[in-house]
Amino acid sequence: MEIEKILVVEDNKALSKLIGKKINQNTEFEVDIAHSLKEAQACVAKNKNYFLALLDLNLPDAPDGEVVDYALSKKIPSIVLTANVDEKTRKKILAKDVIDYVFKGNMDDVNYIFTLINRLSKNRKYKVMIVEDSMTMRNEVKRMLRAQMYQVFAAAHGEEALVFLEANPDMKLVLTDYYMPVIDGFELTKQIREKYSKVEMSVIGITAGTDEMISSKFLKIGANDFINKPFTKEELVCRVNNSIESLEYIETISDMANTDFLTGARNRRSFFKEIEEYMQICQQNGEQFAVAMLDIDHFKKVNDAYGHDAGDIAIKELVRIVKENIKGSDIVARFGGEEFCILLKDIDKNSAVELFVRLRLKIANNVIVFNKKEIKYTVSTGITFNCDEGIEEMINQADMALYNAKNSGRNRVEISQ
Repeated sequence: MEIEKILVVEDNKALSKLIGKKINQNTEFEVDIAHSLKEAQACVAKNKNYFLALLDLNLPDAPDGEVVDYALSKKIPSIVLTANVDEKTRKKILAKDVIDYVFKGNMDDVNYIFTLINRLSKNRKYKVMIVEDSMTMRNEVKRMLRAQMYQVFAAAHGEEALVFLEANPDMKLVLTDYYMPVIDGFELTKQIREKYSKVEMSVIGITAGTDEMISSKFLKIGANDFINKPFTKEELVCRVNNSIESLEYIETISDMANTDFLTGARNRRSFFKEIEEYMQICQQNGEQFAVAMLDIDHFKKVNDAYGHDAGDIAIKELVRIVKENIKGSDIVARFGGEEFCILLKDIDKNSAVELFVRLRLKIANNVIVFNKKEIKYTVSTGITFNCDEGIEEMINQADMALYNAKNSGRNRVEISQ
C-alpha cells in the first residue's frame, strides 16, 4: 500500500524542516516540503493525491494567500499556517474552505499541527450525520464536517435520519436540529437512545434562540452536547471532535478492562461474560459451538533458556497465529500464564477438531527469531462441545481433555469424553 503524503509549504526553512521531521516522527505520513508557490506547484504536478497540505499564508511569490486558493483548486485539504491571528486575518482564512488554521507562535502552537493531523486521519473511519430541515444550514454543516474528513450523511428530518441509522448502525455521531417536520429533534434523540447508549453514539442538539428549556431538555433526554445557533465553524468542529474523542476514550478504557495487556486477547472476565450471553442464544437456536483449552508445552524451558522477554514474544506469537486461523466472531482469551481458552462459534465437531489439528501443526512449525536465536515450541489442546451443564462444566471438561493431552505426550489434541 502506498504511503500517504503531506505537503508542507513554508518559506521559513528551519520551521519547515522542523515540521517535516515531527510529522515523520508523530504521524503515519511522509512529507514533501516546498518554500514557495512555484515549488508547491511542482510538487503537486508530481503527486496529485496529498492527504492534506500545510500552507503558509504569506510566501515570497504568494503574499496574499494565493497558495491556499491554488491547493483548494486542486482539491487538496488544507491547513493554513499564519503568524498573524487578528480578527481580519481569521475571518479571511475561515471564509475559505480550509480545515483549520495554526498560529506559528511557539512550539505548543506548532505541536497542535500533529494532533490535528492524527485527528483528521482517524476521522476518515467515522460516520456522522446532520439532521436539519433548512437546506442551506444542512449543506453548510455538511461542508464543514466533510472538511474534517468525516463520512457525512444529511437528513431533512428525524424520520429520514432513522432510515439512515437503520442502514448505518455504525454511525458515531448525530447533530440534530430541534424544530423539524415529521419527527423533531427531541423525538429523534429519544428513539436513538432506545437503541444506542451515550457511549455508543453521540448526539448533539442544535437550535436557534436562547430558550434554556430546549437545551436542558435535549441534555436530559440523552444528548451528549448542545449548540446554539448561530455558531462558528470553529465551535462546531471543536464540539464534534471532542464528542468523537470522548467515545474513543471510553472505547479505549473498555478495551483495557476487557483485554489482556500483553497479547490483546480477551481476559478471563470478559470471556465468561461473552460466552454466557452466547450460550443463551445457542440454547434458543440450537447453534453448535466448541470450547478449547490450549497450553504451551514446557513453557518454563522457553523462559529459562531464552529469558522472559522471549517468553512474552512466544505468547504474543501464539495469539497471532490463533487469531489468523479463527473467525472474527470467535473468541480467544488468556486465562493466565501460557494458558488460553478459545470459543469457536457456529461450528460442527469435525470442523472444530480439524481446525485445532491444523493450529497445532502451524504452531509447531513456527519459528521465532529472538536475539539471533531460533525459538520453537508446541501446544497441547483439549476440546469440548455443546454442554448442557453450564459454562464452568464446559471449561472443566476442556481442562480435563487438556490434561489428557499433556499426559499422552504433549503436542496433541484431545477431545473430552
